[in-house]
Amino acid sequence: MRRREFISLLGGAAAIPLAARAQQTMPVVGFLSSLTAQVTNKRIASFTGGLRETGQIVDRDVAIIQRLADGQYDRLPALAADLVKQRVHLIAALAPPAAFAAKAETTTIPIVFVGAIDPVKAGLVESLNRPGGNVTGVTFIGATLGAKRIELARELVPNVALIALLTHPNSPDALEELRDVQNVANAIGQQVIVVSATSERNFEEAFASIAQQRAGVVLVGQDPFFFQSTSQLISLAARHRIPAIFGTNESVAEGGLMSYGASVSDAWRLAGTYAGRILKGAKPAELPVLQPTRFDLVINLKTAKALGLTVPPSLLARADELIE
Repeated sequence: MRRREFISLLGGAAAIPLAARAQQTMPVVGFLSSLTAQVTNKRIASFTGGLRETGQIVDRDVAIIQRLADGQYDRLPALAADLVKQRVHLIAALAPPAAFAAKAETTTIPIVFVGAIDPVKAGLVESLNRPGGNVTGVTFIGATLGAKRIELARELVPNVALIALLTHPNSPDALEELRDVQNVANAIGQQVIVVSATSERNFEEAFASIAQQRAGVVLVGQDPFFFQSTSQLISLAARHRIPAIFGTNESVAEGGLMSYGASVSDAWRLAGTYAGRILKGAKPAELPVLQPTRFDLVINLKTAKALGLTVPPSLLARADELIE
């Protein structure tokens, strides 16, 4: 298997070759990402902001090396094993698949994760307040926001007969998300169809199926794989004229119609502060898993106009941000 190795120097720092890094005395953070370099670098920028809050500057106090799976989750175990072999001092795991791969490789190296998953149910930690073991981090528990997203979909498109859920069936949190959405839909009598996609090659077929079945709204799943494919998903939703609700405001800033969720950048800043504390001696077992307390509704009015969609005044009034 070919391994793509990236050594990132963020915040104006210069790249450190592996041979030179071996001579450094500063601790090394291994950033294990399920996604592409483009998405990963955004998360690392927020992460290093959190490190700075603890007084640690990249290349002065800490080094960062990256291992990227580019959306190919089956590569994560080998990438995690490589970081363990490199004897990194901490692993930052971008999304649940990376966190599981890292946990499977080490019980001693601290792991800080960010993801839309219930880490207790998933088995990453023993409890939110006292994680135990070597894993802690930030959870959106985004899958449990299904009820709110269905509510928004029904308000956006009154009397919508069919709502589609686009999901990644191999994602650790996909089952929980699907269960949440279906439970809510069954309780209120809303018909929902589930459409799966495991790679970008599946998107065309998925949206064609959604359009053919005449779904009035599509809820884009919370798997991080969809974050790195936002542009393609937005384009397909526009082509098929299907209103799409995303989980992050970043997607709406890029042209998506609507999102409801917590700030991803702020979550990675918090993860950076945890990493900084751990590098200074804190134990991950004693650092509670953090949960966002604020969830924002963001609407792109330009996209709504392009879709020929009139956003109800009730939604406009509740929106935390309107993009025009």
